[in-house]
Amino acid sequence: MAKVAINLSTGSIQQEEVIVGIDLGTTNSLVAYIHPEDKKPIAINDQGRGTIVPSVVHFTQQGETIVGNEAKEYLTTDPANTIYSVKRLLGKSYQDLGEHRDYFGYKIIDDNTEGLVKIRVGDRFYSPIELSAEILKELRERAEHSLKTPVNRAVITVPAYFNDSQRQATRDAGKLAGLEVLRIINEPTAASLAYGIGISPEEEKTIAVYDLGGGTFDISILSIHQGIFEVLATNGDTYLGGDDLDREIINYWIKENELVADTINQDKHLSQELRLKAEEAKKALSSAAEYTSDIDGKIRCHITRDKFEELIQPIVARTIRSCEQALSDAKLTPEQIDAVIMVGGSTRVPLVYNAVSEFFGKPANNSLNPDEVVALGAAIQADILAGNRKDILLLDVTPLTLGIETMGGLMDSIIPRNSKIPTKAGRQYTTSVDGQVNMKISVYQGERDLVKENRKLAEFDLKGIPAMPAGFPKVDVNFILNADGILKVEAIELRSGVRQEVEVKPQYGLTDAQVEQMLMDSITHAREDVAARMVIEARTTGEQMVYQVEQFLKKNGQHLTEDEVSLTQTNVQNLKNVLTSGDKDTILKAVDTLEEQTSPFAERVMQISIKQAMAGKKIE
Repeated sequence: MAKVAINLSTGSIQQEEVIVGIDLGTTNSLVAYIHPEDKKPIAINDQGRGTIVPSVVHFTQQGETIVGNEAKEYLTTDPANTIYSVKRLLGKSYQDLGEHRDYFGYKIIDDNTEGLVKIRVGDRFYSPIELSAEILKELRERAEHSLKTPVNRAVITVPAYFNDSQRQATRDAGKLAGLEVLRIINEPTAASLAYGIGISPEEEKTIAVYDLGGGTFDISILSIHQGIFEVLATNGDTYLGGDDLDREIINYWIKENELVADTINQDKHLSQELRLKAEEAKKALSSAAEYTSDIDGKIRCHITRDKFEELIQPIVARTIRSCEQALSDAKLTPEQIDAVIMVGGSTRVPLVYNAVSEFFGKPANNSLNPDEVVALGAAIQADILAGNRKDILLLDVTPLTLGIETMGGLMDSIIPRNSKIPTKAGRQYTTSVDGQVNMKISVYQGERDLVKENRKLAEFDLKGIPAMPAGFPKVDVNFILNADGILKVEAIELRSGVRQEVEVKPQYGLTDAQVEQMLMDSITHAREDVAARMVIEARTTGEQMVYQVEQFLKKNGQHLTEDEVSLTQTNVQNLKNVLTSGDKDTILKAVDTLEEQTSPFAERVMQISIKQAMAGKKIE
């Protein structure tokens, strides 16, 4: 007898399993699914709290984690323990952040390496993957509560410009949240699916997707041909968004109230109060002619729509210049664009909508909720992957992740599971030891973080790397997977041109049941796998820090006082002592202590070196 699942709260027949679509956003996130009766995508509104979940994570003094609407309230009262805009940090190193480091109200750790950033909250250290997983977990729980059914699989969207490491970080966050991520798709692709563009295989169109979110702006030009979406060009600014429109209002109010900007920046509570009022004003001015409020009866917050439009005109003009550049890169004119789609809450601002429609010479599509459109499209993609849309061709995909072994026995994914084939992907690596002339490339297949839990496919040595200091050689490792499932792995040292390659058949010898078991194991062990990975990464960071500081003392000890040398040696010893502890927070705390203590020396020695170099210079 066949079993039929009934949703007890609605009485409707349930699908055996719901696959959700998730828009993991910089400012806000949401989750959507296909309604089983009318087959339309719908954003989940759990317990009437709204469809939008602010991408904010707060850690309480008691060690609890609060995500979303409730966490947002702590932005003003406890900014150091409240994390926002974590998507900006995904797959990024501290050096990648550049001059934007001061944007964040919480502490980001600089460990003097190109390793991925860490966020310090009290005595705990979090990676952006863990923090993103907290947001995804909240979305998953809301979906399960609303749909009264387990949610284990999802399609997650990312910006079109996300690189491999940012996409992999998003997958890892999903895995840590207990989700099997069936596909990572581009946000503009999802938005066009939501508008029904690209669903029919016969359709051929060129479209523009203008996405002005809370913290980021991007414009993507897509070509849709036989159900395949190709990104022709993308442009934008990862530090331009609705927040910048708010900031114009804040600066206007600071001037009107004759406040001191530096004082505002130092008073985190007041700066967040102003930020929230400005956001309120921006939303109100989409329909009202003016906005009036105040903070504590002392700071008057008044602005007209005309003044607001005058203030934001240069920002809107910047986005239009990005549109011009994207069209130029795609070698197209505005007339050749068949449709323009608006994404992101900030596109509700009338000036933005009018400027975009005028530039492209046609009214932009904004009939769907711009906050929800990406999640709705992700739900449609999930429905396609579930096989519920028989009219849509699903291209072959690779069933298991392919990657290589890196330091500490970790698996570095290069082609994620469910990637469409044929496909090609690669990463760049370097040496870890001075004078290293060979590099072992070990190829693995599987979903676990440690290679010992995965299946080894091949191994070869890249020989003849010129002897250079650690970190200098640049080795590109490329995976090329053809339509028959044959994998070619090539390694090339870019400075010398030395290359080596091997061919393997990844699926050979694995039954469907074995593949399924490997997937189940990866979900079951996700938390412990990630914990093990993080300890190994923390230990590697600590070892690099010890090496760097000891080398620094050898070369520059004469510029330091005895007390400074003594304290540095004590902190180095403390770090060495905890390297084997198996506690990532203890290790990273020791790294942070050593880094904070030694960074002023490095600056001082740099100044001395510059002075000596200048003194020795002869002017001809």
